[in-house]
Amino acid sequence: MDNNVLNVLVVFTGVAAAALVIQALMLVMIGMAVLKLRRNVTEMLPKVEELVTTTKATVDQSRKQIAEVTGKANDILDSTKAQLVKVDSLITDASDRARVQMDRMELVLDDTMDRAQSAVTAVHRGITKPLRELHGIAAGIRATFAYLLRGVRPSVDQVTSDEEMFI
Repeated sequence: MDNNVLNVLVVFTGVAAAALVIQALMLVMIGMAVLKLRRNVTEMLPKVEELVTTTKATVDQSRKQIAEVTGKANDILDSTKAQLVKVDSLITDASDRARVQMDRMELVLDDTMDRAQSAVTAVHRGITKPLRELHGIAAGIRATFAYLLRGVRPSVDQVTSDEEMFI
């Protein structure tokens, strides 16, 4: 049995040695990859530094432009606000004036209507009433002449009918 144990130990030691050799090879490969990566990073480092410098300059320039645009926008907003205040006061003034003019127009229209009504009443009283009176007088005169010019005495039937009319 000692032989069996010894054989098992030899096999496990061989497996362990192979694993250590594989690990060593992998460490060597990792080391070479790190060296290659270091060379690539070292070659790229000046480009990255140049890019960082350019980026800083661009950011500074953008900040200045943003500050200018913000200042101009604030100026435009202030100007617009002032103009809106002027427009608002102008509209308020125009609306007040229009209201006053409409009130005046209403007063003038009311006065004109009152005067027209007075004129119609005056025409009615001054012309129409005397015309009616003249027409009544003319009708009376006509009836008188018709009666007088008739010349014939009225018959009994006609007189009776005239009297019945008043009864």
